[in-house]
Amino acid sequence: MSAPYSPSPAQPRHASRLALWSVAVAVVVLGLKYVAYLMTGSVALYSDALESIINVAAAIAAFIALRVAARPPDPGHPYGHTKAEYFSAVAEGVLIVLAALSIGREALGAILNPRELDLPYTGLLVNLGAGVLNALWATRLLRAGAELRSPALLADGRHLRTDVLTSVGVLLGVLAAKLTGVLWLDPALALFVAVNILWSGFGLVRESVGGLMDAAIDPRTEARIRQLMQAHGDGALEMHDLRTRHAGRLAFIEFHMVVPGEMSVKEAHTICDRLEDAIRAEMPESSISIHVEPQEKAKHHGVLVL
Repeated sequence: MSAPYSPSPAQPRHASRLALWSVAVAVVVLGLKYVAYLMTGSVALYSDALESIINVAAAIAAFIALRVAARPPDPGHPYGHTKAEYFSAVAEGVLIVLAALSIGREALGAILNPRELDLPYTGLLVNLGAGVLNALWATRLLRAGAELRSPALLADGRHLRTDVLTSVGVLLGVLAAKLTGVLWLDPALALFVAVNILWSGFGLVRESVGGLMDAAIDPRTEARIRQLMQAHGDGALEMHDLRTRHAGRLAFIEFHMVVPGEMSVKEAHTICDRLEDAIRAEMPESSISIHVEPQEKAKHHGVLVL
């Protein structure tokens, strides 16, 4: 028996609005960081600004993906379009990797030909303002991404959080280069930024590909599902072969339920309804399928109700 999933339009619209705001925030941060680079001539600040170009592109990709993911199921896509969010996260990871390679090239050139920094303190303050804005918005995206179970928002929030840590390192490095007069500290730090961004990009791609490959939901959530199955499975004998996967914010849950051979279809359906209601109360964005089997199909493992 299967419980049809009826998506709530409010959550996808909210996620799309947040993604659109991310585009605006990314543009403002890019402008501030580029001004800071022009004021100082710092290669590290240039690398920070270049990563913000990636932030703009990633925010636009997330907005488009969330709009597609919000579409309801149709005859051509009976399971919905929620996996579109993973494409956004993969694209963001690839863009981050490209940005890291570009930053690394600039940094190596500046190490070979270091140059004096101009007006560093004013430029650092401008860059600091951009970092604070990024930190505030990253916190908002991570909170919303967890609440809405949105891979696109979570990927954007994690990227911005990495960007904030990078900006802090850049500010400290540029300040150290100015105070000590060791000019190679600036491009050396930019090279460190490139390596850090590269690692972040690979992590995003790996996680998103897992979603595209139908990876199971996290073990803690799966254990909670088993607890709910046992607590609300009165009347059944056992439940086994639990399988789960994620598709964006939507979780797919399926398992087999063994009932006494003499039980009526109506009684078995009542148990299924009770299980579906209990699971969906804790996981609203879920599609649940239960395969009812007679007693002789028992495997004596999984969730034993008796």
